[in-house]
This record gives sequence, structure tokens and C-alpha cells, in this order.
Amino acid sequence: MTAAAALDQRRLLADSVADYCRRSDPLRRARTLRGTDPGFDRSAWQEMAALGWLGVGVPEAWGGLGLALAEQAVVARGLSAAVMPEPVTAAMIATRAIVGCTDGALKATLLEGIVAGAILPALAWQAMPGDIDPSRCAVVAAPDPAAPDALLLDGRACFVVAACGADGFVVAVRTPDAPALCWVPAGTPGVSLSAHRLADGRPVADLSFERVGVPAGNRLAVGEAAREALAAALDEGQFAIAAELLGLSQRLLDITLDYLRTRTQFGKAIGSFQALQHRAVDLYIHLRIGDAAFDQALRQAGDGDPARRSAAASRAKARACETARHITREAIQMHGAIGFTDDCDVGLYVKRALVLSAWLGNARLHRGRYAALVPLDAVEA
Repeated sequence: MTAAAALDQRRLLADSVADYCRRSDPLRRARTLRGTDPGFDRSAWQEMAALGWLGVGVPEAWGGLGLALAEQAVVARGLSAAVMPEPVTAAMIATRAIVGCTDGALKATLLEGIVAGAILPALAWQAMPGDIDPSRCAVVAAPDPAAPDALLLDGRACFVVAACGADGFVVAVRTPDAPALCWVPAGTPGVSLSAHRLADGRPVADLSFERVGVPAGNRLAVGEAAREALAAALDEGQFAIAAELLGLSQRLLDITLDYLRTRTQFGKAIGSFQALQHRAVDLYIHLRIGDAAFDQALRQAGDGDPARRSAAASRAKARACETARHITREAIQMHGAIGFTDDCDVGLYVKRALVLSAWLGNARLHRGRYAALVPLDAVEA
């Protein structure tokens, strides 16, 4: 596919997302569903499946669109601009882990179900909050003496996004010999959830495993294949979250500029005040820098080198966090007291930005990871 054709494809995809958001009123649903379980609408999930968004990164052999990370970012950015409550990015991360696993009957069944909207997966891997190293996990797998080749899982995975509405979990475990990824259906005996609320009202859960039986057929990948599948899923997830942050930043800047044009003081629109104009231009520059850094990071991630992919993901996430931080703070300032009220849409975007900025590592963590992965003498101009 030529560069021009790829660009046209992304524009069509972006238009499709924007059209759906205009018709489905996600801001109203976000307000209605916050504080509830699972925090999203399953019928809307089916509509997104029908539009093909749940299979953007799934190869065509399993019913997906077989598109690249750039197209997944287009969907994530468009949905975030409307504060969509459905956990599309969380499902995308778990789906990417499955795509990277060893081929088999279970992989095919899961991917086909995900694309159809019948299976919503969640990734359970994080050992402790703030730790994004895929090599560390707190769930331990031991051989099951009662069943040959089966495993028993014990341990805990924290901050499992979309856990409350998931149909099953892709669980990162440590076996006696090597790391592994296992599929554990929701409701399996021994699995318990401890849910709590994020700043935007959506639920997230810690998962506890107590002698949870996993048959041999539910092992998705073992060893290096499992390690690379998890690492790739987390890196691509950081790109998707960065795209979400940039999408909501763009929309919040648009809302703020409209407010500056319509709010009057001393008989004129406040947008005519030079001090506010300078601040608005500064925010526009932050957004354009964030977009440029994201686009370059996407190109760097596409060369197939896992270390460069991880560095690029950290660069994109760190910059997107900074962009969202500047724009959300200034949006509240420019709206004045109304910006703090629940009736004002600004608050929904600010709270979503807080959640996204912390998910899979904040700006400070990713700056540190980027510095570790890219020595100063290797930084490109």
C-alpha cells in the first residue's frame, strides 16, 4: 500500500469513528454509566464490533482487518475525543497479546470471538502499581498434581482495566521453567475480583488467583514467545493511550476556544483579550508538538526492533502526558469557576486525562525508560 493510500484509509477510519460518536452521544453515556459496573454499554460494544474496530489489529485470517498500529491509534484517538466509556484500548492490548501468541485452536477461537464482539478480553499481568516491566509478574504457576500438563495459578495481578466486564483474562504467569500467557475464563473457580473506581468513575480491579486450574489447552504461549507477545502488547498499548491523550487534548482545546469566542466580559468576547490569545496559542503549539512526536515515534516503532519500539512507545506516552497536562489545566483556568462543575464537559476530559496519564506508566516513568533504552550519544537529530 502506498503512503497516499494509507493516509486515505486512516482518514476514512477517522471519519467513521467521528460519525459514530456524533450519533451515539458518548458524553451522555459517560455521565450515566460512571460509578456503575461494568461501566460501559455492551450493546455499544456490539456496534463497534460491527464497524470492525475490535479487529483493526487482528490478521484477516481470524476475521480482522489486519491493519497496523497507526490505524489502531486513529480509532483510539477518535473515541477518546468523545470520552467513550467502552474499554476499546484495554481490549486492544489484550487482543494484541493473543495475536502474538503461538497459533492454535484457542487462539483462533478467541480472536474470532473478539472480532465478533462476543468475547471481551482483559490483560492481567501487573505485579504492583507503577511497575511496567513485562518480565515481572506476581502470579505463579505450578504443575497440577491432579491433572497431567495442567497448571495451578496462585498470586495477584493489580490494575486490570475492563476486568469487571471481561469474558476472560490473558494472565501473565511464572512457571517453574519459563514465563507463560494463559487464558482464564471469567468465573473460573478460585478467581476473585477486588474492584475500585478510577478518577473518571470507571471500575478497575485487582485479580486474585487461588489454586486456579488451567488446562494445557489454555496455555497461549510459553517462554520467549510469551515474553515478546506481552512486551509488544504493552508497547502498542502505550501508543494507543498516547493517541487517546492527544485526541482528548485536541477536543478539549476546541471546546475551550469555542468558549473564548462566546463568553463575554466588559462587553466583548474574552477571546479578544491578548493574554488569553497568547495562552491559547501556547496550547496549540503543545498539541502540534505532541502530534509530531507521536508520528515520528510511530515510524521508529515500525522497524521491527523491540528495543526501539519500547523507546518509541515511551517517547510517545511521555510527550502525550505532558500535552494533556498543559491543555487540561489551562482549559479549567480559561473556563473559570464553571470548569470545576460537574455540568461542564471539561471535567469529564480532565478526569479521563488523569486516568490515562497514569495507566501503563506516567510521564516521569517513561522519560526514565527512554533514557535507559536510548543513550545520549545514540539520540537521533
